Amino acid sequence: MEKRLHRSRNEKMIGGVCGGLGEYFGIDPTIVRVLWVAVTLIGGAGILAYLILWIIMPLDPPGPVTRA
Repeated sequence: MEKRLHRSRNEKMIGGVCGGLGEYFGIDPTIVRVLWVAVTLIGGAGILAYLILWIIMPLDPPGPVTRA
């Protein structure tokens, strides 16, 4: 299966960007969130980068629907 960058539906707090990055790189999304906050506090570009990624990253496709 091809590995694709997308926003996460499961690991989502605001827009799913950090969750998607965590899934893509195979790390815990909490680590990505902490690093993102640090970048935002140090340089200030984190908010703008998050908004841009939120717009351009596609949302994770929904999984198969199972009916009981």
